[in-house]
Amino acid sequence: MSSKCLRALPFLAALVGGLLAGPAAADALVPAQRVSIVQPVAESLPLADRVVVRKGERSLQLLRNGNVLREYKIALGLNPTGHKERSGDFRTPEGSYQLTRRNPRSDYFLSIEVSYPNATDVRNARRNGWQAGGAIMIHGLPNELKRTPEYYERTDWTDGCIAVTNSEMLEIWLLTPDNVPIDILP
Repeated sequence: MSSKCLRALPFLAALVGGLLAGPAAADALVPAQRVSIVQPVAESLPLADRVVVRKGERSLQLLRNGNVLREYKIALGLNPTGHKERSGDFRTPEGSYQLTRRNPRSDYFLSIEVSYPNATDVRNARRNGWQAGGAIMIHGLPNELKRTPEYYERTDWTDGCIAVTNSEMLEIWLLTPDNVPIDILP
């Protein structure tokens, strides 16, 4: 990470803290402060043009022009083997999707939605009389931990989402533009 980017991180933490605290806190940043915080970061950070998840390796990579920018250890759904077929199967989908909606106020530390289910997923689920499911996200830890931090580090614990640490989630949030492609591989 460049020294310019490192200098911007304290300001960025304040910005994200304001976003997570709610609209009133975020609005307390006057427009001039917003520009001075966001502009240096946006100019300094290399944005990913692709995300690759390798379920078998429990890894998520952010790529730019085929080069790995960052790599993270991940947790998956409670039943991680195979492609997600229906709601409640606790599987993480496999295939090509996009990262779409961002939620700074989710039940987890930040979340970015994966565009599952696509038309093929819906068609396959309907053919079997199932609901395809949805709300597959990349997210941090639960805002209210129900287990020890060590549990989340060593276990596949989600309902089908892709989970990382909170600090890693902040990086992913900042380094991925809207609608970036994500390939989820077995």
